Amino acid sequence: MEKRNMKRSLLISLSVLLYMANLPAKAQYVLNEADEQYRLFNYIKAIDLYEQAYKKKNTLHAAERLAQGYNFTRNYVQAESWFAVAANMPESRPEHVLGYARSLVNNSKYGEARQQFQRYIELKGNVSQRQKDLWLQSCDSAVKWMQYPVAVQIHNVKVLNSVQSDWGAVTFDGGVTFSSDRGNNAEDQIKGGRPFLKFDSGKRPDRTVYGWTGNQYLRLYQQLSSKDTVALFPFHAGTNYHVGAASFTGDGCEMYFTLTRIPEKLDYGKERLATVNVETYSSKRSAEGNTWEQPRSLKFNNPNAYSVGDPMISKDGKTLYFVSNMPGGKGGTDIYTTVKDASGEWSAPVNLTAINTEGNERSPFVDEAGILFFSSDGYAGMGGLDIFRFAGSGNTSVNLGYPVNSAQDDFAYTINSVTKGYLSSNRTGGLGSDDIYSFTRKIIQALSLEGKIFNKKTGLPLASAMATLKTRSGNILKVQTDESGYYSFKIEQDTLYDVIAEKTNFRSADTSFVTKVSLVKDFYLTPIEINKTVRLENIYYDFDKWNIRPDAAVELDKLVKILKDNPTIWIELGSHTDSRGNDAYNMALSQKRAESAVQYIISRGIDTNRITAQGYGESQLLNQCSNGVKCSAADHQLNRRTEFKIVKQ
Repeated sequence: MEKRNMKRSLLISLSVLLYMANLPAKAQYVLNEADEQYRLFNYIKAIDLYEQAYKKKNTLHAAERLAQGYNFTRNYVQAESWFAVAANMPESRPEHVLGYARSLVNNSKYGEARQQFQRYIELKGNVSQRQKDLWLQSCDSAVKWMQYPVAVQIHNVKVLNSVQSDWGAVTFDGGVTFSSDRGNNAEDQIKGGRPFLKFDSGKRPDRTVYGWTGNQYLRLYQQLSSKDTVALFPFHAGTNYHVGAASFTGDGCEMYFTLTRIPEKLDYGKERLATVNVETYSSKRSAEGNTWEQPRSLKFNNPNAYSVGDPMISKDGKTLYFVSNMPGGKGGTDIYTTVKDASGEWSAPVNLTAINTEGNERSPFVDEAGILFFSSDGYAGMGGLDIFRFAGSGNTSVNLGYPVNSAQDDFAYTINSVTKGYLSSNRTGGLGSDDIYSFTRKIIQALSLEGKIFNKKTGLPLASAMATLKTRSGNILKVQTDESGYYSFKIEQDTLYDVIAEKTNFRSADTSFVTKVSLVKDFYLTPIEINKTVRLENIYYDFDKWNIRPDAAVELDKLVKILKDNPTIWIELGSHTDSRGNDAYNMALSQKRAESAVQYIISRGIDTNRITAQGYGESQLLNQCSNGVKCSAADHQLNRRTEFKIVKQ
């Protein structure tokens, strides 16, 4: 009996050992299958497999792929969670921290995002100043935009939206036409969805389900003005795959839209993987108005090489705007324009270089005043794609602010009257993935800002001084004062403004305000005096340390602003200690503190040639508290100081 029990125990133990030995093989099989689905851009399937693999073994590879997969399908809450896991693993890389920062932005956690961007900058080391400024400015601006929203009302158009992706609404025939991947079953649970400019497959794809999102392919839908129901747009694009949002001429007789199709000759390569790019087509309406002609491909389509999408046709049908990643662009996707000649041929596309960035520009729209609206992730914004406007003639691209923009993607902005229009967004609180929103702009009351600029030392007015008016959305106006120092601007009600007064050889002054009524604001500018010492208040260091504390950083940022507002001045930053301690040691400590402060200022974008560090130790005491003299803590504190003086302008 005992022998039989021993045998049975041995068999059980052996079975357990064999099973345990097989676990790594099973885990590797799941991971390999997840990698294959990820490679084929089937992210919904890949996410499920990576979660299984991570439960079996906590690897950086699985955590990273889960973060990316959730990000691609725009589940930003889960993306943040998994990027946090990846970024804090011992073997993590700087790009995981960057992904974490971006996911925090997508969840409106701008303070935490700013910290992670700074962490990435320190880890990476060679980030361009433009990119640093873009990330940090975006976090700072987003907070201010949310504090001071623009006068726009945003409403979810529930009659148009489903639990899938709905976007690109335009008015047509008294109703609304848009694109959606809702398919035949609008009750399907949302799994993601996005109007991407391409889709990928390792084999000829399924003709009903898009592997990236797990939803059906995009189709055109319409809501008639007389009904609250939505139906397929009565038009067949000639493809079983994506059909993107449409744009119509003013008379409604011609339509431009995007589609994806599988070319007859498609090279899948050694990896059995091919990219199918988006194309733009046009179709004319029949004379009867109830059918559309066979779609025609635009001559600059090249689906084997690049995408041509997001078309916007002018009302007269003679100017077309579109988006492409064709060679020769500035960034990911750029906005192009082309003009139709007398023979009906389109001109060679022209890149709108004044607008395009190293990022992605999308969904152009031009209103009746000729103002171009577009979406971009290449400017300072709230997160994802933000909506901007560009009026031409040297103007800058201006962010439309909050609540037009959100922490997620905001795009497909169109105007159908002076104050009303549509936009699309996957912002928090929507019904599905991308939702269609209507907006109503408030009629703004015109106000005025006026005042004078004076010399603070003499009290006399300053002629030819410069007054600059900035909105938090980036719009900038400048005016010079007259002989009496007078300036004036027209301003709008309920808008946040920054005003800067400046003149050569004077320190600039500024203020911020939200307009409720017309304002009078005078400025007093301090003359710049060479070698005059100015004390920086509240610059404190820990005992025997020289690193910059957060409270000191706030004060040093004020000096950074002075340097940026007065780009011709050069300064010396000096650090002083009290008399306690060895003289030589105090001299060395003060030099380290001065250098630390200078390095901080340089890290904020100031040219290294414009600032020098000088430690003075206890050589320039402000009172009698020298070596051996008994003094109070307050007396010693007076001597511990950081100062700057202008040495050149």
